[in-house]
Amino acid sequence: MKAFITGATGFVGGNLARALLDDGHQVRALVRPGSDRRNIAGLPIELAEGDLDNQRKLTEQIAGCDVIFHVAAHYSLWVKDRASIYRANVDGTKNLLAAARAVGVKRFVHTSSVAAIGVPPPGALGNEQTQTTLEELVSDYKKSKYLAEQAAFQAAREGLDVVIVNPSTPIGAHDVKPTPTGEIVLRFLQDRMPAYVRTGLNLIDVEDVARGHILAWRKGRTGERYILGNRNLSLKDMLEALAAITGKRAPRIAIPHFIPLAVAFVDEMILARLGKTPQVSFYSVQMSRKAMYYDSSKAVRELGLPQTPVETALEKAVRWFEENGYV
Repeated sequence: MKAFITGATGFVGGNLARALLDDGHQVRALVRPGSDRRNIAGLPIELAEGDLDNQRKLTEQIAGCDVIFHVAAHYSLWVKDRASIYRANVDGTKNLLAAARAVGVKRFVHTSSVAAIGVPPPGALGNEQTQTTLEELVSDYKKSKYLAEQAAFQAAREGLDVVIVNPSTPIGAHDVKPTPTGEIVLRFLQDRMPAYVRTGLNLIDVEDVARGHILAWRKGRTGERYILGNRNLSLKDMLEALAAITGKRAPRIAIPHFIPLAVAFVDEMILARLGKTPQVSFYSVQMSRKAMYYDSSKAVRELGLPQTPVETALEKAVRWFEENGYV
């Protein structure tokens, strides 16, 4: 089978490309001209240069492929990136869905996010039935993922064979940029995390996320979404797990959210307008005020989603950063 992947140069997409190749499939990857291709360097995949803005060219590029994995997204929590976020994540998704309909692709796997599901109430777990509204979502990134997911649902209602996957927080090897969660690991390794805030997240090995995409292609039900997650844990627990892996000491001090919120406001809303490069995103601090805990039992039950221990995934991330000169 031949798979078409967007976002193959990224964290999840790169791991997905490797998993597909390991399974013996052919891979064609959409790559932007001049993009950082370290994540797929040396892999035997066919490169199609372009972007998600050109629907006509996309139609030509996906011709002959059996399945589309739409993993690409512009991830940014900076206010200044608002326009580019919606153009890439919403308009780009609509263009690719239209191209898939035109060509008659057999199946379209859309990579959404738990960000599009929303944050569950305190003490509850979010699941595939959890509903949110655009107004309730914090950050343009979350809003864009919600709108892109709605476009995927609409395409399914119109007859395209679409399955949606909602990864929680992937962690592991090949985190080139790195992602925000990888940045937490990296800051810990570099002794740049003297304190933490009280928040929580759902972690999953990125290789399990990649496998979940393939399982969704093979077993997923059209028009359904599947949360690709594993273990819910607090940031404090995550840091203590990293301490056990590395022998470093986990931070002991928990600071109230208003402190980083004030820092982020000054950093991004004031100093950035004076030409300074912001270090803390206002939206990222806002998002950390609520624990993002989810139930991935549907994907485990219906797809057979693997559940590699989170400690193993964290250790993979630590070793990869160490071996690739990040620390």
